[in-house]
Amino acid sequence: MKDLLPKGVRVQGERGIAFVIAGPSGAGKSSVISALLSRDPRLVFSVSATTRPRRPDELHGRDYYFLSEEEFDRLIAQGELLEWTTYQGYRYGTPKAEVVDRLKDGLDVVLNVEVHGARAIRAAGLGFPVVLIFLVPPSWEELVRRVRSRGTESEEALAERLRIARAEIQCIPEFDYLVVNDALPEAVARVEAIIQAERMRIIRCA
Repeated sequence: MKDLLPKGVRVQGERGIAFVIAGPSGAGKSSVISALLSRDPRLVFSVSATTRPRRPDELHGRDYYFLSEEEFDRLIAQGELLEWTTYQGYRYGTPKAEVVDRLKDGLDVVLNVEVHGARAIRAAGLGFPVVLIFLVPPSWEELVRRVRSRGTESEEALAERLRIARAEIQCIPEFDYLVVNDALPEAVARVEAIIQAERMRIIRCA
């Protein structure tokens, strides 16, 4: 296709793109991302690091890199995290190599991070396009229902998670796209449409 384009024009999808998916607890980020990865071989997942304990259905290196506090400190000291934050008493961060190396290889990277992490990744100056997508349930009542249905946390922890969700929703104006996850197939299709549109975006080069 390159030989068809006028001089000084390229398509954004010729290079790697970072698609950052954020949103409150209960938005269904993990389910949407899992479906995207199964349908698009050009997409790869950036595995985050965390100090929180591993849940029974999670695998080290697939869902997260589960690290000790000392190991997490070492990543920070060595400048190996694009961003990191503390959420409900545990630390979460994005290993730089998980993103930058793959973008350089021409792959598109999908990241599941919290709102402040999305902001930090855009500000990190990766040298590649960064697209921020905010995922939400169809209503606050549905968000509460989904969070409660997990049945894995105390009432105090649930209340804190919902307080954080309220604050995160206020950050929607900082994002490029808003996707409502009222049903998984439809939400996945909406995000896929964003990905395809961003790959076809025309870039005017200097």
